[in-house]
Order: sequence, then structure tokens, then C-alpha cells
Amino acid sequence: MNVIGIAGYSGAGKTQLIEAMIPVFKARGQRVSVVKHAHHRFDIDHPGKDSHRHREAGAFEVVIASSHRLALVREFEQAAELSVHHLIAELWDGVDWVLVEGFRHADLPKIEVWRAATGHTAHYPGDAFVAAIATDSPAQLPQATQRPVLDLNQPAAVADWLLAQGARFAYDPSRHHPAATA
Repeated sequence: MNVIGIAGYSGAGKTQLIEAMIPVFKARGQRVSVVKHAHHRFDIDHPGKDSHRHREAGAFEVVIASSHRLALVREFEQAAELSVHHLIAELWDGVDWVLVEGFRHADLPKIEVWRAATGHTAHYPGDAFVAAIATDSPAQLPQATQRPVLDLNQPAAVADWLLAQGARFAYDPSRHHPAATA
């Protein structure tokens, strides 16, 4: 499996880029998974549903499955900040690409999504894991770079660049075993 982070500040366009690239990957015969970092308490379950009732009763994990999907909800008894490598280890092995949204400081190769209009600084000058920059304003990049500069408004071209570079983003789970990053 190949893994690439899509990192940048809120409002830069990470979600839109990923959302637009997924159908491109699928059209090219690739199976895609997404790992998303949430900065706050979130819920994918709803009050009144059996699974929610099981969680409220104190279940540590609830797995909900049908012939079309599976969901795992795990409750932590104490706050736990899992590494991106822990989350990747939870994924099914039969996936071609994992797109990781967020985890800006993770030790993964990533595409930095940067827009001058947001007013945020760029991370690529000091982050060796940034493999490319996707931007809508290349002339306004805060520092010259030898890294590829991709057009944020051309998600198919970004996906094609990733596919062409595929082997570069091969994930080695033994190098990032969750026990070593805990």
C-alpha cells in the first residue's frame, strides 16, 4: 500500500482535494482508504440506535457490519492520542492508497496544501517529509523550492502525479510498527 499525507491548515482545501482525488484513483483501478484526524470529540453513532445504546452501556468496542459496510467505534477510558501509524495499522491490507488528512507533523511523506489567501505560514521550508506543494498561488509561495509545485485546482493532475510516483510512497509497516511509536 502507498501512503501520502495531505496536510495544511484548516481552510486550505485538504478535504476538497481528497474528495476530488478519490474518484480519479478509483477510475484508475485503485482502492483508496482515508485516515482523518479530528481535533475534537466527534461521533459517528446516533442516540437511539442499538450500537449507541451498547456504547452508552459501557462497551469498549462496538463493531457494526452489514453486507455493504463495517464500522468500528472504540471508546477510550482515558484520552488517548493515537499516532497515524496506529490508525494505518487498523486498515484492511487490500488497499492501494491511503490518503491521510491532517497529522501535519507526522513522519509520513505528504503533500502540503497551501493557499496564500489563508495567511498561514508554509511548513515545507522546515519539513523534510513534504514531498510536494499543492497550491492555487505558486507565485506567492513564501520560499523557493525544488519540490514539485502542483495545481491545487487540478486534483486529477495531483492524483496522476501520485500514481506516477507510486513506489516512492510505499508504506513499510515494520518501519512504523505501532508498538514502536506508542
